Amino acid sequence: MNTNKEKLVIEVVGAHNLMPKDGEGLSSPFVREPEHKHKHNYNHNYTATTTNKALHCVLGTTFTFVNKCDNTVWPGILANAGSPRLDSTGFELPKDSSRTFQAPTGWSGRFWGRTGCNFDGSESGSCSTADCGSGQAECNGAGATPPATLAEITLGSGGQDFYDVSLVDGYNLPMIVETSGGSGMCATTGCVTDLNLQCPAELRVGDGEACKSACEAFGSPEYCCKDAFNSPAACKPSVYSEMFKSACPRSYSYAYDDPTSTFTCSGADYTVTFCPSMPR
Repeated sequence: MNTNKEKLVIEVVGAHNLMPKDGEGLSSPFVREPEHKHKHNYNHNYTATTTNKALHCVLGTTFTFVNKCDNTVWPGILANAGSPRLDSTGFELPKDSSRTFQAPTGWSGRFWGRTGCNFDGSESGSCSTADCGSGQAECNGAGATPPATLAEITLGSGGQDFYDVSLVDGYNLPMIVETSGGSGMCATTGCVTDLNLQCPAELRVGDGEACKSACEAFGSPEYCCKDAFNSPAACKPSVYSEMFKSACPRSYSYAYDDPTSTFTCSGADYTVTFCPSMPR
């Protein structure tokens, strides 16, 4: 294995036509600390290649963010509790550019893309969508304000990585996560469909720059999977989450969407792409 690839790479690239691998169901595109918490269970049994595991323990992981949108995107990075901060917590990513970061084994956190940002150095700037409220490009430990398309990853849990793209906090732009050089499932996931174009009026933000989740829009327990609805048996897909799922079948559409929305890989590099496209 190329040791230069032994650092997890996440490219964040914008997309217009994300196609599934081998005919699988990945369809077109498309913080404040996010309100939702997926009901993940990362205690799965998995045997990874010994060499891959050893190399990743030593070399860590590289995340590469790539922007293929028509405009500048400002990625945000939030490490989960107990994980170290990466070299940046937020930065400007011009059209057709990329940037990479390294993370240690065991790191977990989330990524998102902010749009329509205006930062003048006075710490009073803001973004039109997915703003983290810091007033500057660096988010400094703050998460995305919904609606925000969100990529989540946990590295090296039980010998493998877990990753997903979530619409539980709504949608603001297309995003995919791809892997390379790994073993196991290692599927591409994300949302290429422009959900802003088909967002119902009751979920629409402003002139259509983002689309809220039903939980964010209405706040009721049955949409947010809380209180009496805080279980897979009680919290079922809504007409709104089913709309998201139909457009983006591999993305999280609501809190208990795990069976079709969480993916695993071992010894891989990761690419997160904003406004992505990929070959059939």
